[in-house]
Amino acid sequence: MLNLAISCLIIALIAALLGFGGIAGSFVGIAKILFFVFLVLAVLAFLFGKRVGGVGV
Repeated sequence: MLNLAISCLIIALIAALLGFGGIAGSFVGIAKILFFVFLVLAVLAFLFGKRVGGVGV
């Protein structure tokens, strides 16, 4: 998920350098959405993930 967000951001930067403003804006929006989805999933995995080793296993 994070790889997709970074890829969209890189595509947006390249499109902006080449003068494609509309496409760049679209890809920045997609990158923002993917990044926030990644953050939510990462926090949920951190909170509800299984612990390896330690007490309570």
